Amino acid sequence: MALKRALDVMVSAGFLALSWPVLLLIAAVVKLESDGPALFRHERIGKAGVPFDVMKCRTMTASTGGPEITSATDTRITRVGAVLRKYKLDELPQFLNILRGEMSLVGPRPEVRRYVEAFPAEYEKILTVRPGITDPASLQFRDEQDLLAEAADPETLYLEDVLPEKLRLSTEYVDHRSTRGDALLVWQTVRAVAR
Repeated sequence: MALKRALDVMVSAGFLALSWPVLLLIAAVVKLESDGPALFRHERIGKAGVPFDVMKCRTMTASTGGPEITSATDTRITRVGAVLRKYKLDELPQFLNILRGEMSLVGPRPEVRRYVEAFPAEYEKILTVRPGITDPASLQFRDEQDLLAEAADPETLYLEDVLPEKLRLSTEYVDHRSTRGDALLVWQTVRAVAR
């Protein structure tokens, strides 16, 4: 685990050192298109059930309310936000979460409290590790917002079909995680985003 943490810190620090001009450009474009902060913070449940604020580039109008899941047709998504979401650029600030020790490069994606509380038995094992930027479920559900957009009731689809499958994949990851496996997941994620 010490090796994984050391790799997380080195990769994240290096990535942020190289990508800060891109992050500044994204922040400027987000601010130009709509009112509100460039960064969006939202509570997620982390390792050992400890809550933390996950950081993202804001992709929606700065308003309160609405569902906690987002489909591709959600009217709150801005034009710039749609592009950021498509290429996963909105998640770049999560490298700061990694430096702060709240997340890892690879690990089960962090979830909101309400969904964690809906599946306490499943999350008992999943929350023994740090959440990550990518994991097998992230790859399988890369186009999740498009899938939810096709549903008559996105919330029900998420709770009854999508999240249980994500939990199965996350549990499998926790049971079989390894440095080599993490490196493969990072490579697969880079390839998926590049495509």
